[in-house]
Amino acid sequence: MELTKIDNEVKLHTKLKELLIDELNLVDVTVDEIEDDAPLFGEGLGLDSLDAVEIVVLVQKNFNVEIKNMEEGKTAFQSVNSLVDFIKERQA
Repeated sequence: MELTKIDNEVKLHTKLKELLIDELNLVDVTVDEIEDDAPLFGEGLGLDSLDAVEIVVLVQKNFNVEIKNMEEGKTAFQSVNSLVDFIKERQA
């Protein structure tokens, strides 16, 4: 059972990274190059505020999870790991 949980989490990380690459048109970036703990904005992946709006939409569309305010978004958008945790909490 625990193995399935880990497998599902790996799949969620991979799917989220694929969506970020596709939806945000991150050319020359692969799933393997996006580190789970790297910041999504600034020095990390280098996303900006327009990308944040697109992430809100893609999370709602693909995971049926709504980001209701800036504080939620600020916490969730720190890294891939924080976004995965946010999605899992809201889907539970």
